[in-house]
Amino acid sequence: MNTKHHDGKGDHDIAAIAADLAPTGVLRASINLGNPVLAQGTPEEPAGITVDLAREIARRLGLSLETLCFDAARKSFEAMAEGHADLCFLAVDPAREKEVAFTAPYVVIEGVYAVPRDSSLVTVEDVDAPGVRIGVKQGSAYDLHLTRTLAHATVVRGAEGVDTFRTLDLEAGAGIRQPMAAYVAAHPEVRLIDGRFMEIRQAVGTTRSRAPETVAYLGSLIEELKRNGFVTDALRHSHQDPALVAP
Repeated sequence: MNTKHHDGKGDHDIAAIAADLAPTGVLRASINLGNPVLAQGTPEEPAGITVDLAREIARRLGLSLETLCFDAARKSFEAMAEGHADLCFLAVDPAREKEVAFTAPYVVIEGVYAVPRDSSLVTVEDVDAPGVRIGVKQGSAYDLHLTRTLAHATVVRGAEGVDTFRTLDLEAGAGIRQPMAAYVAAHPEVRLIDGRFMEIRQAVGTTRSRAPETVAYLGSLIEELKRNGFVTDALRHSHQDPALVAP
């Protein structure tokens, strides 16, 4: 007998969705420890909102969970694309959407620039100028975005955007607001530029080979977890700003 789940938008066949999403019988979730807003801890004991979401999805589907942890979004995406993971937690980006079906975002964070304190660059617009080199973390959402949208500045990729910026003495570094603000607070010779260059929409994803019903189930579940306070509580428990919850 199949178990049905009703979310107000229609019935979901949980057994069929579980089999489609996790054909090995274990839900394999790709976790990006390189984004400290979304995941913390170690590969052996990961924590944070993405881990909490993965556990809740597995629980709802009656599956055990295996977390596959990486130090960069690029590696987390590759695990998904290569079939080693069933679920990922990444920023929505057109380059990724070719292979990943995303839910609506559960968290929205900002991409910001850091520059030397004495830099003549003052606004986000100032950064996109000839001769400006921007350090980014290779394969990150902001790498993909800036590579696609910059008209004049040059992207310089490395293991960490801010490290690349400082080590190579670049004109700017790009990153996520929260860790960038912490870095600037500890390094008074660097400042943040006011405003953001992008909105980073973090969502749950799975491969496009999944059944439409599976993707729809994940989407409706994420909306439920935003409405009922699960996402807010998960952010708070991991000492992140609960205001980051997506609308």
